[in-house]
Amino acid sequence: MLNLHTRERIEAKVRLRKKRRVEKVNYPGKVADELPLEERYYTFKLINLPRSSSVLAYWVGGLFIAGILAMFLPWQQNIRAKGKVTAFKPEQRPQTVNSTIDGMIAQWYVQEGEFVNKGDTILRLTEIKDKYFDPRTVERLGEQAKAKALSVNAMQDKAAALRAQLEAIEREYAFSLQKARNKLQQAGFKVSIDSADYVAAKVNDDIAREQYQRFVVLYEKGLVSQTQLESREQKLQETRAKLVSAKNKWDYALNELANARVELAAVDAEYTGKLAKTRSELSETQYKIADAIASLAKTESEATSVAVRAEYYIVRAPQSGLVVKALKAGVGEIVKQGEAIVTIMPEDHEPAVELYVRAADVPLLSTGRHVRLEFDGWPALQFSGWPSVAVGTFGGQIAVVDFINTAEGEYRVLVIQDPKDEKWPEQLRVGSGVVGWAMLDEVPIWFEIWRQLNAFPPSLKEKPQDDFKEKKKAKKSEDDDY
Repeated sequence: MLNLHTRERIEAKVRLRKKRRVEKVNYPGKVADELPLEERYYTFKLINLPRSSSVLAYWVGGLFIAGILAMFLPWQQNIRAKGKVTAFKPEQRPQTVNSTIDGMIAQWYVQEGEFVNKGDTILRLTEIKDKYFDPRTVERLGEQAKAKALSVNAMQDKAAALRAQLEAIEREYAFSLQKARNKLQQAGFKVSIDSADYVAAKVNDDIAREQYQRFVVLYEKGLVSQTQLESREQKLQETRAKLVSAKNKWDYALNELANARVELAAVDAEYTGKLAKTRSELSETQYKIADAIASLAKTESEATSVAVRAEYYIVRAPQSGLVVKALKAGVGEIVKQGEAIVTIMPEDHEPAVELYVRAADVPLLSTGRHVRLEFDGWPALQFSGWPSVAVGTFGGQIAVVDFINTAEGEYRVLVIQDPKDEKWPEQLRVGSGVVGWAMLDEVPIWFEIWRQLNAFPPSLKEKPQDDFKEKKKAKKSEDDDY
């Protein structure tokens, strides 16, 4: 048996001979070295690709290069949010008409979908509280007010009389007090005089006693007569009588001084009591006057309230608009105070859009930034990164960014029409849905893809303005101009 190497050599020679025979048949007169490679070698025939594969390769390569170049195209970053159509000013938004008083519906004057002007009658109520059933309630309250007014006048006259009486007592008190003080002063002077007289009488008495004693000694020696001694004794008795009289006058003067002091205190106590009593009566009268005035004011206020209440039996339209929906129906239904009756859509309103933006995106927004809007019911084709090629969208401008969250994790942003862009449709209705895109800075597409893959927030080239400080500065400037 032949080994493996020998067999392979023989098979190779056989294949070569067959190939040369084929070449002689297909290419007569040519040498084998002059034939094309794919004809000379069977391997080249195996690797030859069809033309459709080459075209596909060219297209794939072109698209790849175009994709790489597209990565450097500009892309406008944006913040997407949903919201609804509303009115920019609060007084232009749909409002409910409420009942000012409790009552019962007696008659309707409008129906849903009807246009009403400001002041038109919407419905009429009737009274349900027994306090106001009497049709002459206002008249009776007026009579009560007149009676209380007369009572106030009478008490005011009494108060005036008490004031005059008080002034008279004060004057009399001053006169009596001065009189008592003068009497006390006179008593003091008399005490001073009588005390001096008493001292003089005592001195005279002492002198007379000493002279009498000397005369007694002289009489015993026989130098003076008995008559002279008796004369000195008589004079001593006279000085003693004068001393006793002076002492009595002094004591009497002291008693008069004490009485004057007591009288002064009595005058003060008497007139203090009179003044206190009169002032008490005056204070009581003034309290009654104040109470009567309060009662009068309450009666007058109640009469005015009843008169004004009668005007609220008719519920009128607060402004011109369309009656959207009646929240109460039928006749005879009870309406509570402050309860909503109908909803009115104001005639003139400036449309706006309220979008609800995530808390993470709010710091990137400020007033004046451009927004693209897509309204429900208006077909649109939106390219958020290329707003210039969008179809069916409308431009807007941020007017208000709330400083507190409206819902959990969301803030309200009010958007108004952009005066430089296409006008919003007139058929917009309040409450219809809106999708908005707040336009930020332009970046390359590769940067936006990289940002989205890493969940990074959009980037801004400039810091957003502080709306709070700007509004405060504008208000201050307005106040200064005023």
